[in-house]
Formats: sequence, C-alpha cells, structure tokens
Amino acid sequence: MTLSFFDQFMSPVFLGIPLMALALSMPWILFPTPSSRWLNNRLLTLQGWFINRFTQQLLLPLNVGGHKWAVMMVSLMIFLITQNMLGLLPYTFTPTTQLSLNMGLAVPLWLATVIIGMRNQPTAALGHLLPEGTPVPLIPVLIIIETISLFIRPLALGVRLTANLTAGHLLIQLIATAAFVLLPLMPTVAILTSIVLFLLTLLEVAVAMIQAYVFVLLISLYLQENV
Repeated sequence: MTLSFFDQFMSPVFLGIPLMALALSMPWILFPTPSSRWLNNRLLTLQGWFINRFTQQLLLPLNVGGHKWAVMMVSLMIFLITQNMLGLLPYTFTPTTQLSLNMGLAVPLWLATVIIGMRNQPTAALGHLLPEGTPVPLIPVLIIIETISLFIRPLALGVRLTANLTAGHLLIQLIATAAFVLLPLMPTVAILTSIVLFLLTLLEVAVAMIQAYVFVLLISLYLQENV
C-alpha cells in the first residue's frame, strides 16, 4: 500500500516507450494560437490579457537589458502552470514532480544569470559575495557562506517546486483513500473527509499556480541582481 502511493510519480511508459515527451508537449498543444484577426474570441483575449499583465509585473523591476528575457520567462510561466494544473486531473502524470526536470530548468537559467553578471559587471557580481562593512576577521567566513548560498539557489528552486507538488499529490491521495475506506464503515466521517478533500483540491490548484509564479519570480530576481 505504501509503495502504491508513489506509483503516480513514475514516468509513464507505453509498450516500452517513455511518454515523458508527450506529457511535456501537452501545454503547447492545448493553448490556442493567436490569429491575425482584429477581433479575437474570449479565450484568446483572456490569454493575451494575462500574458500582458504578467509581463508588466515581472519586468517592472528590471532594466532594459533584462527585457530580452520576457518571452522565455512568460513561456516558462505558462508551461509550469499548465503542467501543474494538468497534474491535478485524475489518471494523469505531472512531469514537474520529477526533480530531474525541475533541476534541468533551474540550473541553466540560474547559470545564465550568473554568467551575464560576471560578463557585464564582474565587480558588482563578485561584490554580492561580501556585504559592505563586514569586519575583517569575518571576511573569509562570509565569502564561503555567500558562495555556498549562491550555489544552493538552483537546488532550492528545483526542490521547492518538486516538494510542494509531491506533498500535495500525496496528501490528496491519502485523504481520498481514507474517504473511500470510511464510506461503508462511517458514512458521516467519510462525507466530512470528502469535504476536506474538496477544500484541499482547491488549495492545490492555488499552490500549482503560486509555485509556478514563485519559480519564475525567483529567476527574475536573480537576473535583476546581475543585469
């Protein structure tokens, strides 16, 4: 029973062929493509409004050099939100519960921000490793601590997204199993458990959107430090 709870996080395979690529391509298949017409339908209008508002909020603290990342940031945001939301449907697989995928997204983006900082303003980038006004005896220790914290950033990005989604899916499955087992024994308790399950599902919908936003927001903050 314990192992079956983690079966939902296994990469799906059909006839020996991994379906990870199909799961990753689903967001781009579902979203409508913008048309060249002057008047669009409600879905395209809502999609355009959301992308414009998110782009404004994301790029507000960045200078003109950081605006080059707008397309990639918005695409990553839409991709993560869609993957997280699709993973809440029954009998589906959530690729963002895999630490390898999240680290594959976090490490290159973090490394790109560090390389940009080292190339454009190396003095300021290295200055983040040593806060101003540090006593001389603490300088070596603080440099080591700040360097470790710098290299932990991509790990924190990937682990935060993986842990939140994995914990939410496990909790939903545990409560759903409890409600199913208690239904013939204690119907009243089973109904209360189902209400808790419904509320938890609403919370997980919010978590799915918030975690995608936090992932992209932290990348933009790292970019802000180095641009």
